Amino acid sequence: MYFYRILTPIKAITFDLDDTLYENHSVIYKTEEKLLLFIRKYDTRFNNINNNDLHKFRKIIKKQIPEISHDITELRRLSTEMMFYKYGYNHEKTIKGTNEIMSKFTFWRNQINIPESTYIILEKLVKKFPLVAITNGNADPKIFGLDKYFQFVLKAGINGRLKPSKDMYLLATKQLGIEPKFILHVGDNLITDIKGAINSGMQACWINSNKKKLINTKNICIPHVEIHHLSSLLYIT
Repeated sequence: MYFYRILTPIKAITFDLDDTLYENHSVIYKTEEKLLLFIRKYDTRFNNINNNDLHKFRKIIKKQIPEISHDITELRRLSTEMMFYKYGYNHEKTIKGTNEIMSKFTFWRNQINIPESTYIILEKLVKKFPLVAITNGNADPKIFGLDKYFQFVLKAGINGRLKPSKDMYLLATKQLGIEPKFILHVGDNLITDIKGAINSGMQACWINSNKKKLINTKNICIPHVEIHHLSSLLYIT
């Protein structure tokens, strides 16, 4: 544990989700793998489609609607609709197929293995502070049992622009009714989490699970505190 800035009293804690409270890279990899397999089996017209093809559809949607980048779920939905139209489906079948694919995506996206230690730590913290989740991702804490610890969950697109934009951070402070300087944001990303939180007037805790050297990181933003394990929060709050 390393302290870089003086911490003021903490009255609430906000958390990033992906790769902060659980490992997310393997979840995304498996989700994309399962989804591609499902799409290929959906119709023989999709037999040879690949992830590059799917990304091309997303790229087109982003160009047409630049602000959609802040809502990755809606981006996926619209690009899936585009795929169906591209392959000759009418509107009714496009909507039906898109809903089926998005349902499959939601299932696999939330097959997340939450460490038992995460539940234990949140259980202890929630007795002392209001907790909030602020995420750029589209995992649903209700599905994997973390929602009970949070007063509310803010998601990019629905609740504002992607972090490091101030939108969700400031909304969190407003809904909590607590000044930003008394809120500690915990996240794994030095830009989206640490820079975003500090620019919003919050305190920031960098969870550096991979034990990277702060001095070697690009676009460096100094957190208030660096920890290597989530359990360290119990000793600084």
